[in-house]
Formats: sequence, structure tokens, C-alpha cells
Amino acid sequence: MHSFLAKFSKVVRGVLNGLDRVFFRGTLRRLAYRDGLDFYLRCNQVLLKDFAEHSAAITARLQEASLRQAQKLGREIRYLNGAQVRKEDIAREIAERDRIRNGLICVLRSIDPCMSAAITKNYQTKKLEVHYRPRKCIHLYHYQIHPIFGFMHARIQTWFPFTVYVCINGREWLARQMDQVGLHYCKRHNTFTWLEDIPRTQALFDQQLRAHWPELLGGLVQELNPVHAEIFAQFPCHYYWSVIDSEWASDVMFTRRSALEEVYPRLVQYAVTNFDAVDVLRFLGKPVPARGQVPHRHRHEVVTHLTERVEGTRLKHWLNKNSIKIYDKGSVLRTETTLREPGDFKVYRPTEGDPEGHKDWRRLRRGIADLHRRAEVCQGANERYLEAVSAVHDATPLRQLAEPLCRPARAPLRSPAPVADTGGTTGSDVEPTAPPAAQPRKARLRRVRALNPLAAADARLLEAVSRHEFLINGLRNRDLRHVLYAQDTDNPTERRRRAAAVTRRIRLLRAHGLLHKVPKTHRYVVSDQGRLTITALLAARSVSVEQLTRSAG
Repeated sequence: MHSFLAKFSKVVRGVLNGLDRVFFRGTLRRLAYRDGLDFYLRCNQVLLKDFAEHSAAITARLQEASLRQAQKLGREIRYLNGAQVRKEDIAREIAERDRIRNGLICVLRSIDPCMSAAITKNYQTKKLEVHYRPRKCIHLYHYQIHPIFGFMHARIQTWFPFTVYVCINGREWLARQMDQVGLHYCKRHNTFTWLEDIPRTQALFDQQLRAHWPELLGGLVQELNPVHAEIFAQFPCHYYWSVIDSEWASDVMFTRRSALEEVYPRLVQYAVTNFDAVDVLRFLGKPVPARGQVPHRHRHEVVTHLTERVEGTRLKHWLNKNSIKIYDKGSVLRTETTLREPGDFKVYRPTEGDPEGHKDWRRLRRGIADLHRRAEVCQGANERYLEAVSAVHDATPLRQLAEPLCRPARAPLRSPAPVADTGGTTGSDVEPTAPPAAQPRKARLRRVRALNPLAAADARLLEAVSRHEFLINGLRNRDLRHVLYAQDTDNPTERRRRAAAVTRRIRLLRAHGLLHKVPKTHRYVVSDQGRLTITALLAARSVSVEQLTRSAG
């Protein structure tokens, strides 16, 4: 992301990273399986043949208690006939109509799909059995303006096992935090277009990940079902909280709408024409071989979708229900990563149920205990995406970028000693150092040839070093060999020859300022100017004469 912010520093106020929409699920784990429900019935002395009657009585009791507060406050209780109705719009309309600024807004009743218990007959054993299966039942949606979370909703399934869902928005929560400390801001829907103090705001945003979620979410359950403790007096149950859907957004705030309108179409065009399935895998943290091919073990389809909406153009990439997208929101460029299948990622933790045990990289869980790691994964994806699109927009004439490369350059034969490392090379390019007692001396220079960006060999080299997998961690001699040579070799002599040839190419690119060495490593990264130059030259190779003539005119 640093390259993106540096490139557009003149028109960017700053960036804000944090939670957008988060969808929690509360599960009564003791009831979530058949044996647990059997145990509940035994504790309450309910026969299987009487389960339907018992369940209906509990549901009626729950609904009466859940609606009591709305009736007391005179809030609207509305039944919705279809599931396609956008409930949030209805709630906001009611809040605006009734001028509700805090507390409960309304309760919406809707029949939604769910997993619920049912009694079935086993004709082999001649006995009744309880099973969970997909059904439909009444769900109660409580929309409110919460003192901490702001505008949000929570809903409860009114039949066993009484699953609870809570949806909050991190931006709504952040607005409440800034109001408390007296920070000024401009907000449009769930997007901040201007902030008085971006560092302080980001610090407040980061505090959300350190919230005591069981306590906060438990208070919402008490409002949804005030008789929970009475229903489960003989069989105590507590909700286990997990995240079934989360959005983590990085908002780049431009100084004005026109500045973003000038940049955004080019960003989208660049992403559509340059990003392929391998790039999407890398953005979402998937390992990809050095040759840049989709791994054979990869089983999920990568889908890219470009949509024109009322708000603007959105580009979205899907991978196994997880996605990353970019879109414009007024004067804000938003990059957002959505996680619905966290098991595709890893977290360094002990095994479940053994907090003091051996730690290892294990599957990322849905539980709120791994929410910090979820945020790290999403932030990394956003940064990689913005880093990849940062090479697109520049008004510098192409000749100004190409002329220095088309002239011979000078490269040092050796690094002066004992001056700090100026960037050695790997493989056979070993740079000797002066003895400790030796005085620093001026490095000798050697002449290196000019580059020909339109020639196939040099263009292939430039294309290799600018691959997206090298943008973050850089490249090594061996990485470049895998790209430039189609087949590996087991011949030691041939391997040394290839390593030496790649070393000379690295030295050539360093002499022209396209590569920099990472200190104390054998890695190299493309310089900011080099990334701009290489992108422009490779794009020029693919442009037709007609397009060039039209652009020049």
C-alpha cells in the first residue's frame, strides 16, 4: 500500500483500515446436536411424543417476551410476507419517520430458512427420534440504534435451538467512538470522507478488535430473549459466538471527488486487463509456484466480476466464497476483503481445548478468538491489491522513462569498505570486503550495456521481475531462474551457468536503477521508479500503431 499512497500523495488525505460489516452467530452448543437435545428433554421431563407441544409453548413464551419491550415503547412490529424485502431500508425508513435517534427502532417478523428440531418415526426400531433438519420458522429482527454499535440489528430464531444472529458495522461503531472523544468527521452512509485526526481515528478503530465480545453480544441476547435463563433453568446453556461473515475495508480518502474520478477508471482497466487467477490467489494469500501457474491441488474456481452500479463501478474477485473487491464511494476508494470461509487460511495457535499446548499453524476458526488473525489476513490482502494497482497511473512521457534505459550505464565492480552494504548480488556474484584495517576507497565502475525494452529478451526479463508475486517479498536469483528457464536441470554445471547468467541480468537491472537489494538478504525489489517504467514499457509493446497515433493526437 505504501507505493500507492506515495504515488497519489498529492491528492490523498490518508487511509483508514478497519471492520466494515460483521455478522456474528450465537449458538447454544449444548442444544446444537441430537444427543444434547435429548438430554435437555430428560432434564425437563419432556417425552418425545410431547416435544411438539413443549416446543410450541416455549416459542410462544419467547415471542411474547421478545416483543414486550417494543410494545411498551410503542415501536412498530411488522410482519414481512417475503424474504426478498430489504429489511434495513424498512428500518431506516421507520427511524426517519418516527424520528428515532437512539434505542429500539422496530421489530420485523419474517419466516426464514433455518435448522430446527423435528420428531420423526424410526420404522426399524419402532421408536420416536429427534433430528435437526432444514426448515422454516419465524425470526424476530430487532433493529436499534445501539449506544455502542450505532445502527445495527439482531435476530433470533424462535424455534429450537434458538440461534441468534447479530450484524454490526464497524464504521457506525467508530462514529460513536469519535463522538465520545470529540473528534470531528464527515460521514456519508458508512463511509468517512473527511477526518479531523486520521492517526487518532485509526487508534480508536484498532480498539474494536480488543473488545470483550462475549459481554457485548451477551447483552444483546438478553434484549432478544429476556426469558432465556428461565427457559434453561434445568439445563443451563450459554451462547458460543462465531463470525460467519466479515468485511475488512481499507478506505483511501482523496481530497476531492474529481481526483478519484480521474484515477479510478484507469485502476479498474488495469486490474481487469492484467490480473489473472494466479494474481487473485496471491492477493488472498495462497501459495503459488515460482513458475506462476495455478497449483494442481487448487480445487476452487476464481471468478472476476465487473459491475456498473448506481454508486459507481465495482470490480470483485471471488475464491471459494471469499472475495476481494475495489469500488469508489464518492471521494473514497475502498478496497475490501470479505471472509466467509476462514478455513482457507492459517493461524498460529495451540489445539482446541489445550491453550497451553504446542502451537502450530492451524486452520483459522470462525470463533471470535481468531478475530485478530482474520483482521491481519484481510489487511494483508487489501495491501497487496493496492500495491499491485499502484503502477498504473502516471502522466510522465514514455520517452522520459525509456531514454535512460537505452543508454549504457555504470555499475560498481565492488562495494567500498567499510561502507554499509550497497547491494550485492546472489549466486556467483560475490563481493569481497576490505580488511578491517583498510581505508575506504572509491569503488571502480564497469560499463553495462543499454537495455532494449522492445526486444524479446529484455522485455521478457522486465516482465519476469515485475510479476506480482515479487512486489511484496522481492525476488532471489533462484526465483528468477524458475521464471526465465522453462525446464529445471539436474546438471550442476548447467545450474551454475544459469545462476551466473541471472546474476549478470540482476546486475544490469541494478545499474539502470530498476532493482534495489534488500539489506542483509539475497533478495531484490523493483524500485518505485522501476515499477512505473517497466509497466509503461510493457504496455507500449502491446499497443497498436492506431492506438499510439490516436493517443499522440
